[in-house]
Amino acid sequence: MIRLGVIGCGGRAGALVRQIAEMDPAVELVGVLDPDAGGVRSRLPERFAGTRCYDSVGALARGARPTALLIGTRCHLHTEYALHVLDLDLPLFLEKPVSISMEQAQRLEAAYAGRYDRVVVSFPLRVSSLTELIAGRIRAGALGSPEHIAATNYVSYGTVYWEQGYRDFSITQGLFLQKATHDFDYIAMLMGSPIAQVAAMGNYGRVFGGDKPPGLRCSACGETAACPESPENRRRNGLPTADDHPCLFSSDTRTAEGTNEDCSTALLRFASGAHGAYTQVFFTRRGAHRRGAVISGYQGTIEFDWYRSDYREVRHHDRFTEHGRLEAGEGGHHGGDANLLRDFLALARDGAPPRADLRCGLNSVYTSLAAKESAATGRFVDVRHVPFRG
Repeated sequence: MIRLGVIGCGGRAGALVRQIAEMDPAVELVGVLDPDAGGVRSRLPERFAGTRCYDSVGALARGARPTALLIGTRCHLHTEYALHVLDLDLPLFLEKPVSISMEQAQRLEAAYAGRYDRVVVSFPLRVSSLTELIAGRIRAGALGSPEHIAATNYVSYGTVYWEQGYRDFSITQGLFLQKATHDFDYIAMLMGSPIAQVAAMGNYGRVFGGDKPPGLRCSACGETAACPESPENRRRNGLPTADDHPCLFSSDTRTAEGTNEDCSTALLRFASGAHGAYTQVFFTRRGAHRRGAVISGYQGTIEFDWYRSDYREVRHHDRFTEHGRLEAGEGGHHGGDANLLRDFLALARDGAPPRADLRCGLNSVYTSLAAKESAATGRFVDVRHVPFRG
């Protein structure tokens, strides 16, 4: 039986615990480390309602005796807790990004050397059904050698990065680390090569941010009738997050360290010599959402989109074009969450190596940090990477 301990049980971790409980009724949640004990219990399945909350990793380890751990804290704490539990040598599920700075990432890389496959990193897109189908077609030679990729992420819920805790730049360090970390991972995997060099740019404060008073909320604002971000106008337009929230145009959306970008783009050169581009946009809404890529080689081109759950494969040298669509009901992160948690359960039960291990998490962080540096300096930046796992 798996005895699960959780460090940081917010909305995301709570949802993962609920899924684990559905997948394996034998899993026991033996302890949680989180300062918000009341909130934790509201996010857990009813059968875990009596789970004890602890105030330190040591107390959790001694009192609960977990056989596997899940870390779902705020982003700036992922590395610190992963290092703190290293000596416990337990199977670990670690939320992304695994680090938010070069110093954190290098410490994590050195500490876990030789044990990368003891960690499942939260990269569900890598193991989604659509990604695995596309990866299989590429491995089968549908493209020949992948030579170019154009990947996009038009986020229809991007306002969360200015009206929720994500607006705190000291925690997110920008949206390459917060969002593109998923995409850089699947891009490198599908291209079969690590990303070696990045040139990037971003737009900051052109859409969100502004000079409204710090701490302003919609409920205290006199402009809600005209503001498209007010709860009443969001409800009228069928948009999510339609409750009272912090102002997206207030001065406290930025800090002395920086602010999240409205949109950003990275030009990518792979170690194989191929190249491509990735772009993410956070002010799109409703049906404008899209997330996927077009990948080309001499033999063919494949394009896919997770929101449409479809793909199209064009064979360059004969008359066939193939279209496919996945059935509905894929679940969280387009089915990837369930597959990722199955890997975690298999690691905890049998020691089976996961498909998204710590090498994947570190390489994505190194790419994200290079993109962030390039956007700040206007220069091409070389990407550090650990031994690549495609």
